[in-house]
Amino acid sequence: MVNHYNAAAHDPVVAIYPGSFDPITNGHLDLISRGAKLVDRLIVAVLRNSSKAPLFTVAERLEMLRGATGGFCNVEVDSFDGLLVDYAARRNARAILRGIRAISDYEHELQMTLMNRRLRPETDTIFLIAGEAFSFVSSHLVKEVFALGGDISGLVPKAVEERLKEKQLLKEKG
Repeated sequence: MVNHYNAAAHDPVVAIYPGSFDPITNGHLDLISRGAKLVDRLIVAVLRNSSKAPLFTVAERLEMLRGATGGFCNVEVDSFDGLLVDYAARRNARAILRGIRAISDYEHELQMTLMNRRLRPETDTIFLIAGEAFSFVSSHLVKEVFALGGDISGLVPKAVEERLKEKQLLKEKG
C-alpha cells in the first residue's frame, strides 16, 4: 500500500519543546528557530519541577521566553507539570522537540524517548543537533560562568543577561 501524503489536507503538526529554560540561552533560541520551521506550531513549555531550586521563577522564565520568541508567529510559550506525554496529549501534540549537544545528551534523550514512546506511542521525538556555535552552551554553565564573573554576552539574549544582573544585585543586597 502506498501512502500519498497531501500537505494541503494534513492536520496541523504541533510539537512541544520542553525544558527548564533557567535561563533561556541562544542555544535554545537556535533550536526554537529551526524547530519552528519544521512544524505548524511549536509550544515551548517550561517544566514546573518543585524538586529543583531554579534561579528564576516559572513566571520569570515564561516572561523571558515570551520576550525572546515574540518574533515567531507559530511559537507559543506555556508551562506544565507531570508527565510530558500527558501534556502532549492535552495539547494535541504529535511530536516532542529535543536538542542534542553531545553523545552524553543522546544517551539520556534516547532513554526518555523510549519511555515516552512506551507511554504514548503516537507521540514522536524530533532530535535536532545543536548548532556548532552553541554545542557547549547550557543554562547551568551560563549561570556558573556568570556567577564567577565571566562574560556571557552572546550566550543568552541581552534581556536575559540584564535579568541575571538584576538577580545578582538583589543577591548582593540581600
